Amino acid sequence: MSTAASPVPDLDDPSTDPFDVARAAAEHIAGATGVPGHDIALVLGSGWGGAAELVGDVVAEIPTHEIPGFTRPSVVGHAATTRSIRIERPDGSTRQALVIGGRTHLYEGRGVRRVAHGVRTAAATGCTAVVLTNGCGGLHMAWRPGQPVLLKDHLNLTATSPLEGATFVDLTEVYSARLREVARSVDPELPEGVYAQFPGPHYETPAEVRMAGLMGADLVGMSTTLEAIAARHCGMEVLGISLVTNLAAGISPHPLSHSEVLEAGAAAAPRIGELLATIARSI
Repeated sequence: MSTAASPVPDLDDPSTDPFDVARAAAEHIAGATGVPGHDIALVLGSGWGGAAELVGDVVAEIPTHEIPGFTRPSVVGHAATTRSIRIERPDGSTRQALVIGGRTHLYEGRGVRRVAHGVRTAAATGCTAVVLTNGCGGLHMAWRPGQPVLLKDHLNLTATSPLEGATFVDLTEVYSARLREVARSVDPELPEGVYAQFPGPHYETPAEVRMAGLMGADLVGMSTTLEAIAARHCGMEVLGISLVTNLAAGISPHPLSHSEVLEAGAAAAPRIGELLATIARSI
């Protein structure tokens, strides 16, 4: 006699352990894709969606919102599917990549647990490394729209954390020096910068951009840092790559718009797609 599956814990219930939901999500992914485990995860931000086609051979594709703890993406430009992709490495070995579509942003009001759920699920599937990508505003005139930038550090200006209770995690090296070297072996000219995450969804004011610059930021956006913290807590190596889609407020002579972000991402898609695919094959 078959028994009914246990109900998935409610991620929004404060009494629920979010890692229980991540494990349930990993079990669903394994069952739906037929792939028992994954090695590396990729979270594709604005402008990066087309990169998934170049990473490797798609083994399975599932709607992200059907995975426990996930919801439908509410942001134009973010994929609504999660894929299991087989990557062939330069030495002939293969790795399994989990490409997560449908990132949840803090400004959506669904809670920080939802923001961190993707990387926690990736860790639960067996991933030991995650590549976090985003589209962002740049503070340097030399970085024109379409420029990819490696993240070497970040400023979390969201006034929150994905960690709960007395959970202390060393963030001396949030973004792996080893993985940055891998990325530079693919493209030695990749610049590095510090990324500042604001809560959003409004764009930053010129004064806020100047403040971020004085604090050491080179890039500003609305994602990534909370996921990076959660990933480090899970023991994963993190590689962060930003795509400069526009000059930040006060630096750009034009008003900011999300359509500008999407247009810059589309224009840069062939270059950044091949860059990300080559990096993923090299990790």
